[in-house]
Amino acid sequence: MAPPPPPPPPAVNTPLLHGEFGSYPARGSRFALTLTPQALYIQRLRPKPEARPRGGLVPLTEVSGCCTLRSQRASDPAAYFCIYTYPQGKRGGRRRTARTFQADGAATYEENRAEVQHWATVLMCLLRGLPLPGDREITPELLTKPPRLLLLVNPFGGRGLAWQWCKNHVLPMITEAGLSFNLIQTERQNHARELVQGLKLSEWDGIVTLSGDGLLFEVLNGLLHRPDWEKAIRMPVGILPCGSGNALAGAVNQHGGFEQALGLDLLLNCSLLLCRGGDRPLDLLSVTLASGSRCISFLSVAWGFVSDVDIQSERFRALGSARFTLGAMLGLATLHTYRGRLSYLPASGEPVSPSPAQGLPRAKSELTLAPAPAPSLTHSPLHRSVSDLPLPLPQPQPQPPLTSPSSPEPLPILALNGGGPELAGDWAGDAPLSPDPLLPSPPASPKAAVLSPITEGAPETPESSGLPPPTPDAPVATCTGGPPDHLLPPLDAPLPPGWVTLEEDFVLTLAMLPSHLGADLVAAPNARFDDGLVHLFWVRGGISRAALLRLFLAMERGTHLSLGYPQVGYATTLAFRLEPLTPRGVLTVDGEQVEYGPLQAQVHPGLGRLLTGPPGRPAGEP
Repeated sequence: MAPPPPPPPPAVNTPLLHGEFGSYPARGSRFALTLTPQALYIQRLRPKPEARPRGGLVPLTEVSGCCTLRSQRASDPAAYFCIYTYPQGKRGGRRRTARTFQADGAATYEENRAEVQHWATVLMCLLRGLPLPGDREITPELLTKPPRLLLLVNPFGGRGLAWQWCKNHVLPMITEAGLSFNLIQTERQNHARELVQGLKLSEWDGIVTLSGDGLLFEVLNGLLHRPDWEKAIRMPVGILPCGSGNALAGAVNQHGGFEQALGLDLLLNCSLLLCRGGDRPLDLLSVTLASGSRCISFLSVAWGFVSDVDIQSERFRALGSARFTLGAMLGLATLHTYRGRLSYLPASGEPVSPSPAQGLPRAKSELTLAPAPAPSLTHSPLHRSVSDLPLPLPQPQPQPPLTSPSSPEPLPILALNGGGPELAGDWAGDAPLSPDPLLPSPPASPKAAVLSPITEGAPETPESSGLPPPTPDAPVATCTGGPPDHLLPPLDAPLPPGWVTLEEDFVLTLAMLPSHLGADLVAAPNARFDDGLVHLFWVRGGISRAALLRLFLAMERGTHLSLGYPQVGYATTLAFRLEPLTPRGVLTVDGEQVEYGPLQAQVHPGLGRLLTGPPGRPAGEP
């Protein structure tokens, strides 16, 4: 007998829970709480009801997690429920808030404990996108185990702020969300690539990089060059922006429905999305270089003005994302054109019609790892796990290990933004609160991620790519790892019929997969993570410096294609070939400089998986 279908999800404004609570640590205040699938409504009842409650509407998009607590005074029958939120201030920045409510309606602790357990379970199900049973019988068993994440942080990213931001913001937030994690610092260029090539993938549910776009480039290419690449490339990957080039994070931020953000605000937005869980297919671009080697791209291939600015601005890396602004000004002052041949295979149907989109990103990707490593002592190939690192969190208590805590609740003594302990310590004579193990405990992460043999398994059946079938008589470019590029002949062979070729003097050519070229540059406003398209742009010679500047300023709002400059071209494609006809120039893939010469690429729809969190309403929509 087939199981009954799952109950339909409740309407957005349907009340799921309603109750009256006291407050902690303040005495005498009473609040009415109402939880819906989209928000928590808080209304003060005593000492004076509020007609228009301040901070009374808490969207779940601002909630990282919750925990249940109990008083350390044995005679206290109340149970406590704490919610961690990151509301936006009037000027746009997010600041952590922990609000604790006291369940005291029953005479015994056990009954009050059951009440806060009920609220915590429902809220965590909503945050993680888990279905609620139709009969409303809510038990902690509804909560599946949290994902086990491997966090890779480049401590030199973002002008050296990456490690500080990780300690002060990311680790506390994902701990509040109850996520299981282990963290490793990268030590040198290509360290992340080597690391993921030796991982035992079954120990992890996702790999998250804390840096710019360059570290994720290493991770994806390391997964591609494993013997079990077909399984490895399906490992969900995520990015928390701690670098100077945060293009993919800008696209994730937009997908989550947040307004354009930079710096720490962008990091907090993406961290909130990571806490919510959820992934989606990610298109990847297979790029064949002049030497015949291949790499995987998730972002862009650039030649001309964009790649010149990206690489030449490296010497201004200490300026952070401002390096691209300075680099662009210098590039405009010495504007070059490059003779080349651009060929592409148009996507079937009409090209995507560009339309104004909300502003976002800017600039390219980056990879700032340690300078050439000094002769090192013998150490684990995976460096040190976070549990081996002396990382003082902002709290007066003894340091917990920085692998995910064994406590089933987020540690309530973690504090952000320079604040003191939120829930521990004496409050006007009250006994302090301590975590109450109500929700399922996350599984312990491997204490240290030690290189382990790759487990060979039966090859997975490839999913349909959505691409045209290979041409029977056309030669196929050889590859050393990853999927075959069945739309591409060898790089030195003629292109098959159906391709369009342009031979021009180009100011720039740019092939994009996601929407963003940087944290505040929307280069492809209609692009989606899994639309199966390469969004190809080019600017011919003859455009003035002023027009090129206006083009990039309009890109901050995604309206650059509506300017109508005749030198600007755009096409949605499945594959392309670029043949520079000038002896010198710079080619970049995902912001990383590659060998100069002819290259070609083909999109592989949905080949990867990206941790994005739930989709949100576009910024500005009601």
